[in-house]
Amino acid sequence: MIKYLPILIALSLVSGCSLNTDQSELRERMAAIERKPKGQIEPIPTFTPYSPYVYTAAARRSPFTRPVLESEQRIVGRKLDIAPDLTRQRELLEGINIDLLSMVGSLAREGQIWALINDGAGGIHRITVGNYLGKNHGRVVNATSTQLDILEIIPDGTGGWIERPRALALEERDNG
Repeated sequence: MIKYLPILIALSLVSGCSLNTDQSELRERMAAIERKPKGQIEPIPTFTPYSPYVYTAAARRSPFTRPVLESEQRIVGRKLDIAPDLTRQRELLEGINIDLLSMVGSLAREGQIWALINDGAGGIHRITVGNYLGKNHGRVVNATSTQLDILEIIPDGTGGWIERPRALALEERDNG
């Protein structure tokens, strides 16, 4: 008896579908839909063709560094004698972008403060006033136990150079 059960279920489903043969309501509804007035499809809108933009700013300032504000230019001003010393032997930290450097500590020795700088690759370097760091000819002009004041020499966009002050503050670490 159990092996005939699926056949009995299938036969009852097929017979159940054929019992209701009165489809007059369905025919009336279809006729009402066909009597409705036909609509018009709106034409496809016209679009202006795409014109690609060619980016030609390879020689300009990186978009990921802070721009020089006009107020900074007025404060520092453009002097004709400002230019980096390109004949000077470059220091180790000048090959690293200043945004990757971080101050992790300081030492005081014979009245002079030395900052401990992490180069981003795990190396710790000791620098003080007069040392250079960063790719924009940044020179340390003041050092405290919590901050380095740096004066960068950057292109002004018109063929000259301007000075831009920056600061590198001590990073506080949570030892919790």
